[in-house]
Amino acid sequence: MSNLATYGATPEQGFDDLVTRHAPLVKRIAYHLMNRLPPSVQAEDLIQAGMIGLIEASRNYDPSQGASFETYAGIRIRGAMLDEIRRSDWTPRSVHRKARMVADAMREIENSQGRDARDVEVAESLGMSLEDYHHVLQDASGARIFSYEELSEVGEVVPTEGSMARPRNLFEDGPARGLEKSHFREALRDAIAGLPERERLVIALYYDEELNLREIGQVLGVSESRVCQIHSQAALRLRSRLSEWLSGDVL
Repeated sequence: MSNLATYGATPEQGFDDLVTRHAPLVKRIAYHLMNRLPPSVQAEDLIQAGMIGLIEASRNYDPSQGASFETYAGIRIRGAMLDEIRRSDWTPRSVHRKARMVADAMREIENSQGRDARDVEVAESLGMSLEDYHHVLQDASGARIFSYEELSEVGEVVPTEGSMARPRNLFEDGPARGLEKSHFREALRDAIAGLPERERLVIALYYDEELNLREIGQVLGVSESRVCQIHSQAALRLRSRLSEWLSGDVL
């Protein structure tokens, strides 16, 4: 039976059938996200949030808009899971604070030198050893949970202290919303293209090729923990370079 036919049944039958048939989609999305999240995130919590998103999708789906129900539901399910993650911030405030300090230091160095900030320069600017700086990057990796696809929707590269309670959309509803989002995506693409080669490669392998950190480490010939540090540094560098877009209560 097609989505349209299902939706054309009695309302309650249509809702129940859509939810029952697409329940496996919730688990698929949950476990796909789990591959990118810290161990502290429980699959059961994501599935529960995703089911709520699926139920809401079944009640709001309009087949006349042209999108299949699975496409529409997938967006709502994923969004509900990300909302749950943001509400359940497990990252200590000190980690958010240090991540912000790193991004600020990167921005100051790059503005003054006109080139990419190096690890040792950022560490020196923050008054810490290179080893301690790498520890900061490692800790910050747990706070960096969103792919750059989500950045264009919620305006976050690295969640910051207080930003997880409720995602703030950079672009308020209105006639200019689509144009602003388009400009932000363009700025994001430019920022990613301008990353140092290794950071850009890690971003591409992680988000475009969907390799995990261990697999990326095998490609680059480095440890998984080093890939984690490179990934965190790339995210913080993006945050520093997109600061004009990420102003206000996100930063």
